[in-house]
Formats: sequence, structure tokens, C-alpha cells
Amino acid sequence: MTRVALKGVLGRKVRAGLTALAIVLGVAMVSGSFVLTDTISKAFTSVFSSSYAHTDAVVSGKKLVDYSSSGNATVSQALLQTIRKLPYVEAAAGSIADMNGDSTRAKLIGHDGKAIDHNGAPTFGFGVDTSQPQFNALKLESGRWAAGPGEVVIDPDTAKNEHFGVGDTIGVAAIGPEQKFRIVGIAKYGDVESLGGATFAVFTIPEARKLMRIDGYTGIQVAAKGNLSQDELAGRLQRLLPGTAQVKTADEQANADKKGVAGFLTFIRGFLLGFGGIALFVGAFVIFNTLSITVAQRTRELATLRTLGATRRQVLRSVLLESLVLGAVASVVGLFVGFGLAKGLSALMNALGLSLPQAATVYAGRTFVVSLLLGTVVTVVSGIVPAIRATRVAPIAAARGDLPQRVRGRKATVAGVVMLAAAVLLLGYAVTGGRLGSGSSLLALAVGALALISGTAAVASRLVRFLAAVLGAPSRRWGGAAGRIASENSVRNPQRTASTAAALMIGIALASFVAVLARGVHDSMNNAIDKQFPASWIVTSKNGWSGYPVGAGDAAAKAAGVKRVTQIRGDRGLVGHTQVNVDGVDPATVSGLYDFGWKNGSSDATLAELSNHGAIVKWSFAKKNHLTEVGQSFILVGSSGRPVSLHVAGFYEAPRIAELLGGIIVGHDAFDTVFPRAQDQFTLIDGDVSKTSLQKALAGYPDTKVQTHDEFVKNQTSFMGSLLNLVYVLLALSVVISLFGMVNTLVLSVWERTREIGMLRAIGMSRRQTRRMVRHESIVTALIGAGLGLPVGLLLAFAVTHALGRFGVTYELSAATLLKFVVVGILAGTLAAIFPARRASRLNVLNALQYE
Repeated sequence: MTRVALKGVLGRKVRAGLTALAIVLGVAMVSGSFVLTDTISKAFTSVFSSSYAHTDAVVSGKKLVDYSSSGNATVSQALLQTIRKLPYVEAAAGSIADMNGDSTRAKLIGHDGKAIDHNGAPTFGFGVDTSQPQFNALKLESGRWAAGPGEVVIDPDTAKNEHFGVGDTIGVAAIGPEQKFRIVGIAKYGDVESLGGATFAVFTIPEARKLMRIDGYTGIQVAAKGNLSQDELAGRLQRLLPGTAQVKTADEQANADKKGVAGFLTFIRGFLLGFGGIALFVGAFVIFNTLSITVAQRTRELATLRTLGATRRQVLRSVLLESLVLGAVASVVGLFVGFGLAKGLSALMNALGLSLPQAATVYAGRTFVVSLLLGTVVTVVSGIVPAIRATRVAPIAAARGDLPQRVRGRKATVAGVVMLAAAVLLLGYAVTGGRLGSGSSLLALAVGALALISGTAAVASRLVRFLAAVLGAPSRRWGGAAGRIASENSVRNPQRTASTAAALMIGIALASFVAVLARGVHDSMNNAIDKQFPASWIVTSKNGWSGYPVGAGDAAAKAAGVKRVTQIRGDRGLVGHTQVNVDGVDPATVSGLYDFGWKNGSSDATLAELSNHGAIVKWSFAKKNHLTEVGQSFILVGSSGRPVSLHVAGFYEAPRIAELLGGIIVGHDAFDTVFPRAQDQFTLIDGDVSKTSLQKALAGYPDTKVQTHDEFVKNQTSFMGSLLNLVYVLLALSVVISLFGMVNTLVLSVWERTREIGMLRAIGMSRRQTRRMVRHESIVTALIGAGLGLPVGLLLAFAVTHALGRFGVTYELSAATLLKFVVVGILAGTLAAIFPARRASRLNVLNALQYE
């Protein structure tokens, strides 16, 4: 029976190949996701590890908040001198660098006078003590290190892509206006091949301090003398440090640095693996359907084996062995295809502006084990039901040619109804029983969506006749005799049609869900942003979210035609133990340029209190942190540890879908006290002024971008377009797999109806009509998939939109969206029919009539 199984696979190469492709693509997505994220993780590990390759301990300011543009507290030069004199210290060096934040940002300026910005990638500024080379993670590729004022070393990608070389002059903008520097060297960071679009500029320590307005150092790297361990060195140094400083071993510091990106990498890996899982889920439908048809068509063959003495267990084992061989081979092929797919995914992310650091490709053992095991198990599990069916045919009846009817009947329908009921309950809990985003709600949403799709697939055979009657009407009306026969063929075996359509249904359902949900979120965000900033002109940084020098707002105010201008600063602070976004506004100018959603009796008159150390508190933040009384005092602490005493002046609430200002709003004076390296987030302008005039006024600040009100609103949500394109590309994989399933089913259907097609040809059907018949049958099947998938996708979108309604998200549905997916269904059916239709039209009529 083993030989029979293996010969069966080899004897049906086309069928086996088309079936295997479903698993190949799914496994490729899984292995490619692992390879890509492991490679990126290695690059980050190399970046952070190389930073402390010859370091035993790192002294730095304490980190109070995450993602602060001002950075943590610094450590003094006096502390460095004290550490250097310790008898157990071999060497120590101070540096200025922030690989996890925005506090040492330095923008390089291209030949065109514009800031070099690769889709918002980081732009690092480093201050390096080159007299202590053992602590320097950077490696010179050409030239020398900066030795004095006006000198800079830049990264290789900038040098190559922007056509800069040693000896050229380049502009740099940090906390203040652009300054000119001479390039004296080109260096790379550690052993990584690329920093993923990030740029860096390396200066002397004094020059970096001056440019980025930093006192002291962001960190001190220390090497121990003799056999003193990292832990022992850190313990001794701890006793010398002020309350604003901390010490970590080199390993602890590297892990802490990497922790900042670990969550992001986990998200990327889960995101990509999710689409790999979807591809395998679709592949399971394809395998199940193909094996079911194959078993039905091989009934006489299997029955003959039973007649010759094969037991039911042997037949079962034979069919399962076919599945095992098919799954194992497909998984191996998919594993190696995934290695190439990883490069494709990397290129796709680069094209969409999502570039990440890259290193030598990583092929972890986990990638091989998980990919091979997952693909094989999915294939075998998908073959269990067809294998069991193969054992349930009476040998004599099958030998006479009585083929079993593949109808699941009541059991499948009941199971489908139960799954649909469970889906309704789970989706109901996900959107009403808890906060969407919590672990339990997300799990309920995922399982509910899976149950909804599976339940729909289970009851689909009961809907095929109705859907074919409706969706097949164009074929019957305009397809002639071939179209009428095709429409009838689609309902000849409802279970087969339903299973074939179910694979496409999944892709259509998920794509329509994403499209409708994204449309609602996009429009809701646009409305929220449009309401908050009624100003005619808005100035931001190039990437739209980083800060920029406060001098830029003063420069913009001098442009001809400006009537009103206000500057809004932004950073992160601490209230009690809670991190919060803090904004600084000018109470005299902000009224009318930002629309406060005042709460609890507050109004524009409340702004006057900001000049007296008052603070406007977001109402939702106030309730969570017990600041609900006007006049109530609290302490705001900046990222560097500087505190300021404030009192609650009033309350506001921004639209939750797109909050442009944070939980605490204070006046400029209080903000600049807490954040000594303050930067603006927005400059809002009204007046009869042109963009050219504003750009000219801001020429000294090349990292700024002038936008009209409408341009600003559009750009704030432009990231959704890139993300949506990425999702569509990944979902297209499941659609491609479903196409292979449709091709497989049509090929098997043509083979099964060989004599019938021969008779049709004999009574006058032309080759063209034969191709048209198969093509219309494919299109009707694809439209049934779309007809099943669209309601599922729209229902899921409605459920999630309902849950997000408290954030202001609305349900947006357009006829154009529905039409797009109908067109996708028609195209899918047309493409899937190309090969089977050609094969059917080329059948030899006489041979077909003799076929049994």
C-alpha cells in the first residue's frame, strides 16, 4: 500500500503539483517571516552589542519616560574625571548618543537644500571621544575622525546616495538653524550592512554639545581593570553616582537598548506570521477539496484494492501517506522559497517606506522546524476526512461504478450553524464585553472571525443553488449555450463548488474587512484632525512627528502677510507614576487656531491661567489620575528630572481617534522650565500669506515643512495608504492560493467529465464554446466566493467599527468598494480557467467518447 500511495502521487504530477503549491506558498510566508525578522533582530543586536563591545559598565542619566525628544538626564564631566581616577578602572570615555530616542537628532542637508529624510527614518547625531577608540562602535571606511569645529563624519548610505565625499561641505540642522560642516570621513556602524534608511553625523564632543545643546554626556562607558567582573564594577560605581544617574553592566545596557525595539519586532513578526497562517488556512481548503475530489474519482481503484485484500486501515493509511508525502515535499520547497520571499518582503517594506536595519541573513533552527512541521501537519489534517471517506465504500458497489455522493448533509449544516452562533457570541463579547485591544477581546475577535469564516464555509453548500441562480444570470443571459451549461455545472455538485469558492471567500472577506474598516478609520481621522486645527497654514517637521527648533516659529511670524501665529511645543513628562504627552502653548495666541473641546465649564478664558502655572488637563487623563478638581495642585516632572508645580486650570477633550495634543497643556514658560531642550511640534498660522513666502522665511530651518490646512489633514493619514497597500499585497497571497485551488478543481472536473465534453463536441460544440463553458463555470464559482466573502467581511468590519465607535470611528461603505471585489472575483475566475479551458478544448473527441 505504501508503493501504491507513492505511485499515486507520482502518477498524478499536475494534480499533486497544483495542490502542493497551496502549501508551498503558505509555508514560504511563514519561513520568510521568520528569516526576515530574525535578520532584522540580528542587525539590532549587532548595533547595540557593538556599542559596548569593549565596555564593562555604562553610566547614564535615569530614564523617567519613554520616547522623549529632550532625552534623559545627562552625566557631568566632573563625574567622568572622578571615574577615570578610580584604581579599579582601566579606562572611561564620555559620549553623546541616543539610539533609542530623538534627543540627539541631527538632520543632514542635501545638495538641494532639503533635509535628507528617508520616510521618517532616524537621523542620529553622535559625539565621540576618538582618544578612546576601544569604546567607539563606529568604523571608518575612508578619511579620518572629526578633530575640531566645523568637521563631521557621515554614514556610507548618505555619502553614496546623496553624492557626498570627503572634503565636501554638508549642512546639518539640530536644535537650531542649519550650520555648514566639512566632511572629513565616512564611517559605518559596527558590522551591520545598513541602518535601514537612518543617517548619522559624528562630531567631536564639544561640537556635539554645542549643536545639540547638551550639557555633559548622555553616557559614560567604563572598562574594568584586572579581573573585576561587570557586576562588581557596576556595584562599586553605583555608590558614587548622584540620584539622577544610574549604572548598568554592558550586557544589561545592550539588552535595555534592544528592549525598545523588541516589542516592535514582535509585532512585525506576528503581523507577517498572521498572513502566513491565513495562507495556510486557505491552503487547507484547497487540499481538502482536491483530495476529496480525487478520492471520489478513484473510488473504483480503491475498491479494487479492497477486493484484492486491502483492509480499510490500509486504504486509510495509503491516502494519509499521500497527504504526508505531499505535505512534506511541499513544506521543504516552501521553506526554501521563503528564503527568497524574505528578500522580497524586505524590498517591499523598503518600497513602502518601512526600511529597517539589515545584517547577514539568519537561518535559525526554529525556522526549519516550525515551517516543515506546520506545512506537513496542515496537509495531513486536511486529508483526514477524505481518507476516512475512502474507506466507506462497499467494494462490490464501487466495482460496479456506483460513485458515492459527496454531500455532508445535516451534520455539516448543524456544525456550520453552531459555529456561526459561536461567532456571533464571540464577536459580541469582543466588541462590547471588554476594551477592544485587550488580550481577551483580541482573542475573542480572532476566534470569532475564524468561526464565522468556517461556519459560512460549512453551510455554503446550502447556499450554492441560490447564489448560482443570482450570480450565474449574466452567464445564462449572455454566455449562450455554453454559459447555460456552465451555470448548471456549478450546481451539479454543490459541495464541491462551495469548497472551491470557500478558499476565495477567505481572501475576499479579509480584504473587504480591511478596506471598509480602513475607510472608516481614515475618514474619521480626517474629520477629527480637520476640526482640531482650523488654521490656514501648519508648519511641522519633514516627517510630521519629530520636533523642530523653536526659532522656526519666530522666523515664520516674520513672513509677509502673516496675521496670527502660535507655536505648540511637545514632549513627554511624568505626573506621579504616569507618563503623559505634554504640550506647551502661548495662551495669548492659541485661541482660535486650535479648537479645544472644552469640558466642565472651561472655555477660552481658561487659557489666561496658563501664565500663572496653570494647566489644562485632558478629561479622560484627569479621571484616571484623580485630577478632577479645578485648582488642584500636582507636580509635572520632565524627562531630565526637572519638576514644576502646577494647578488644574480647566479641562478639555480632543477627538480620541486623532489626538494632536496630549494629556497636559501648559504655557511656554512652564514647558521650557521642565524641558530645557524644548522643540516645537506645530506652528499654526493665519493670514494672507503664500507658501513661497513662508518657505523663504523658514529657509534656515530645512527640516520644516509648510502645509496648507488641507495638505496637513491629508498627510496626517497618508501612512494608512502605505500600510493598506502592504496588507493588500500580503492578502493577495491567499487569493493566489485560492486560484490554484480553482484551477485544480476545474482540471479535475474536466477530467471527470471527459466523456460528457466529448459528446458535447460531437454534437457541435466548438473549441471556443468549450473554453467559454469552462471559463463561465470558473467565473460563477469565483462570484459565489465573492458573494460569500463580502457579507462576512462587511459583518466583521461592522463589528470592529462598532467597538471603535467610542473613538469616533464610523462605518463607511461605498458601492465602489463592493464593485472592486466583484471585479476581483471575475478576474480570479477568468485567470483560474485559462489552463483548464485550453485542456478541455483540446480533448480528442473520439478518445473522449471512449473514455471510462
